[in-house]
Amino acid sequence: MIRNLLALLLMFSPLLVAPVTAQSVYNDRQLPDPEQERQAMALMETIRCVVCQGQAITGSNADLAADMRGMIRERIAAGEKPEDIRAWLIQNYGEWVSFKPEMGGSSTPLWIIPLFALALGAFLARGRFKRKAR
Repeated sequence: MIRNLLALLLMFSPLLVAPVTAQSVYNDRQLPDPEQERQAMALMETIRCVVCQGQAITGSNADLAADMRGMIRERIAAGEKPEDIRAWLIQNYGEWVSFKPEMGGSSTPLWIIPLFALALGAFLARGRFKRKAR
């Protein structure tokens, strides 16, 4: 009896550990309304795939990116604004998910450090050019 139960458990164990993902109708299919699809594509181009870590979800083959594409299309089809969807994605995945980080909070160094580096480079170059002119 115990052997039979173990055999059944082993037979169905792949089903117990298989990932369960919600397949959306729109994971890899466009919206029927061209304007809504344009909004969805514009938003998807600015969202980073959290699996690929540097690729937009439009070009990623990862399952999570497909789920994110489907979720974005479903929400836009339901009438939600792209800005609200972006805010929801940032809230759930962090600021890193956006290719266009907002100014403020933890992204402030992303905006300030390049300006500081540019100013420092200009200052060092100015000093170098002054010495050559003498």
